[in-house]
Amino acid sequence: MSAAIVVGIDGADRAWTALAWAADDAARRGRPLRIVHVREPWQPERPLAGTRLTLSERNEALLSDAVERVRTVAPEVETTAVLVTGAVVERLRTEGADADSLVLGSRGRSAAAGLMLGSTGFALAGHVRCPVVIVHEPPGPARGEIVVGYDGSADAEAALAYGLEQADARGARVRVVYGRQVPVLSPHPVGYGPLPGADLGRQLEAAMAPWREMYPDVPIEDSFVDRHPVTALVRASSGADLAVVGSRGLSRLTATVLGTVSHGVLQRAHCPVAVVRAPWRPSSQPPDRQGGGHA
Repeated sequence: MSAAIVVGIDGADRAWTALAWAADDAARRGRPLRIVHVREPWQPERPLAGTRLTLSERNEALLSDAVERVRTVAPEVETTAVLVTGAVVERLRTEGADADSLVLGSRGRSAAAGLMLGSTGFALAGHVRCPVVIVHEPPGPARGEIVVGYDGSADAEAALAYGLEQADARGARVRVVYGRQVPVLSPHPVGYGPLPGADLGRQLEAAMAPWREMYPDVPIEDSFVDRHPVTALVRASSGADLAVVGSRGLSRLTATVLGTVSHGVLQRAHCPVAVVRAPWRPSSQPPDRQGGGHA
């Protein structure tokens, strides 16, 4: 049986947005859907003011509502809903251990700070085995493009594998973006990627060749832009259905699990963002890259 797409819900608008995206993805890729609501143990059982429902009754109603929403838009998807008790981040991390992917809603974009992600998403992206998808707006008309950030790292290879599977299921193209910001006095980028030089285009083309063989029906467009990777990916995301990034790149300046590029894209992208760790489905790697991709 295929691993399930897990979506975390809490009854907020952002959770229904994430549920709609997850249901669409499950239908497209033929995956079961697992809806999870986390009950924190310190929440009181007694009815809240203005309602006669206990916490258990409210949770049951929430999960029933979620299942009915999925059945309305994707009746063919095998759907289960579960209530788990514990700390939200820890329980969702456990749920993601065996999942195909973990889908969460964001808090919406902040006009003041430009943020589009809550603390739960930041705590989980890059910290679970499966891809973590952050959704902040209801699914709109398909644009037919998946954007993938690429720097040759193992996590970038995993991101590309996930992006290509998404594109294959959607009948979309993949735009592979390698962006760098070149300091005025430096001949090549500082701390980002191993691919500087005049032959960068040839190196990118060679890196994409086995993927093109593996996905012959998915158009792959690779591009190199002389701007910071975050800026390049955010601009590209404005015309994409999904942006996919590795949890960490090759920058030696990045010591955290969630790298500076993935962090920046999560904050500013104009479409849902998937953060992917290596390895992701090692069997989906091109034949000459089995075992984890680049070091």
